Amino acid sequence: MERRTFLGAGAGATAALALAAPVAANSAPAVPAGAPSGRDTEALLRRWFRDTYRSLDAMYTDFGLTTDKIDVSGDAPVQSPNTSPTNIGCGLWATVAAARLGVVDGDAMRRRLRRTVAAVERLERAHGFWLNWYDAHTGEVLTEWPETGDPVRPFLSSVDNAWLVTGLRIAADADPALRPRVRALLADADWSFYYTPFDADDPVQHPGQLKGGYWTDDDTYTGHWYGALNTEPRMASYLGIADGTVPGEHYWHVFRTLLPGMGQEQEPAGEWAEVDGFRVWRGHYTYRGKKIVPSWGGSMFEALMVPLFVPEGEWSPHSWGVNHRRHVWSQIEHGLREEDYGYWGFSPANVPAGGYSEYGVDAVGMQTEGYTSKGVVTPHASFLAMPFARGHAVANLLRIERDFGAYHDGLGFRDSVDVRDGTVSGAMLALDQGMIAAALAQVLRPGTLQRPFRRGGFARRVRPLLRREDFGIA
Repeated sequence: MERRTFLGAGAGATAALALAAPVAANSAPAVPAGAPSGRDTEALLRRWFRDTYRSLDAMYTDFGLTTDKIDVSGDAPVQSPNTSPTNIGCGLWATVAAARLGVVDGDAMRRRLRRTVAAVERLERAHGFWLNWYDAHTGEVLTEWPETGDPVRPFLSSVDNAWLVTGLRIAADADPALRPRVRALLADADWSFYYTPFDADDPVQHPGQLKGGYWTDDDTYTGHWYGALNTEPRMASYLGIADGTVPGEHYWHVFRTLLPGMGQEQEPAGEWAEVDGFRVWRGHYTYRGKKIVPSWGGSMFEALMVPLFVPEGEWSPHSWGVNHRRHVWSQIEHGLREEDYGYWGFSPANVPAGGYSEYGVDAVGMQTEGYTSKGVVTPHASFLAMPFARGHAVANLLRIERDFGAYHDGLGFRDSVDVRDGTVSGAMLALDQGMIAAALAQVLRPGTLQRPFRRGGFARRVRPLLRREDFGIA
């Protein structure tokens, strides 16, 4: 992988600390000095979106699916052979965003969406859900990893299926001709398949939560449930609650923090409360003087991927709305003050030298062996922050682009940078580019990908739950 020339850490950190000074944890921060504004900012964001969409277009196969990633370290992008439900969902919503931002026309959007839906209709499924890995070029279920030949067990992931369903719902909203086909695809996607009903007499084995997934080769579920509320699997929770296959009470059985004494990153403060007849531990952590509901690992996409689609902050301004901004603030504080990197934005991504790893702010994650930053920043984390702190996110990305050469002209930002030695990833991941595309769409045209999640079961069943949420951190 490439190494780039970059500014000395001391100079970068000094400038970055000045940028961080105005950040307010409860409100939109002031635009940092030196960041573009007005028309210049919009032009820049549109260029970033256009190039990011081109990277996703480069991942699109003749079969109609979006590959897991492309290698951009050579003269031309090289597609990976594999894909997942999440990758396919990213391709769908990015295409809709591209049409609504004028990057492609309506006819091109419809052709792409219909081709992808036709490919999804051909994929093998089990129990109404899609398996976790397919050959992106043929649609066959992947049985061994292309790079190593190691076997791949057939698996139904609740969270990965949630992102495909998200993409399908957005596609159906954008192209009415697809609605009956998507409705047929989702008819058997019953989220109760992953749900374990709550039993107050045995909450350990019957926690009222969603399982991580299901192995189809031996018909067994994973040994864990998704027990943390502020993580990306809550999209599956919302989908199940919205369509009525999972009861609304499920929302109150997921942890804001683990209970005191359970062994977690920080002993939480908080109080017990009764909501909808259920006893809920309203726990929170304190990070650098501010109260926050942690994610599982302390990464950006756990906290901020879901609100690209579900308007949590609008429906719960004094809880989710505050907490989203606190997570942005905590990432800036960690990168610029606590670690003095001079840059910020930590989330699971491609390892700059190759492979994949989790990165985050350990102190705002529940997991005792949490995600640490390790000096690796990933641009998608800054884009996720952009709806909440546009000026700071833009300034951070411009420094990453300038200091490390991490921007690939015509394709967008590479996946990650190790700011300690300047190593820049040679890969672009569909998930990360898909989050960038969705975040830019939300900034440039707010709500454009949220339409399917503002009505129907989301309005009737999810919104009332969020309205009653009280994290106790405002």
